Amino acid sequence: MEPLTQPETPEIERAQARFDTEEIADTLEPMSASEVLEWAFEQFGEDLYFACSFQKTSSIMLHLATEINPDARFFYLDTDLLFPETYAIRDRLAERFGVEFERFHNISLEEQADLYGDRLWKTNPDACCAIRKVDPMKRALSSVDCWVSGIRREDSMTRANAPKFAWDHRFKLWKLNPLADWTERDVWNHLNRHGIPYNPLHDQGYPSIGCTHCTLPVHPGQSARDGRWFGSGKIECGIN
Repeated sequence: MEPLTQPETPEIERAQARFDTEEIADTLEPMSASEVLEWAFEQFGEDLYFACSFQKTSSIMLHLATEINPDARFFYLDTDLLFPETYAIRDRLAERFGVEFERFHNISLEEQADLYGDRLWKTNPDACCAIRKVDPMKRALSSVDCWVSGIRREDSMTRANAPKFAWDHRFKLWKLNPLADWTERDVWNHLNRHGIPYNPLHDQGYPSIGCTHCTLPVHPGQSARDGRWFGSGKIECGIN
């Protein structure tokens, strides 16, 4: 069995040494999301890669990023189990902002069932996420220096201390969270002010949207991520 942590290669060590993480995070903390993105484009150029889950923060990130750099690069992980509404908003956003989303994918559901049994998302949700999300994510990030996430500190306790800039030890590159300090009100104010399309499932009780088999609407009093992997004790897919 491989050790849980692998020694860093000289290339990764050089990448880590490029910035003083705490200093940069402190510098970016009071900045607006647009200012954070301007800094990131100056530092990383084409090696800045935006992850899109086609939830409401993805809509905002597309708006902010393309206003600064119309050539910004965006990708998504196609698990084959996204909601029809998610695929539909992908196409609306591509048309609205004139972008082409790069798609990353893994084995088919049929191949997964042959290898690991039916309904892996029920029998072993961590393994299912590893196959359908984490492995494609590794390929997506294999040739860039920094990726951009739409996570916010309000999302969950596991994200409550998310900095705006940090070294991502899981994927061995820099990670940017420009919306880390945004509130739910900030999100909706921005979407409404600019008339930006967003996933209609948000209006149907889904504050957090993942795969069809693992996402339920939430009820008043529940947290935003209580509908994800309901009953499994799982709250993250292994990417953030």
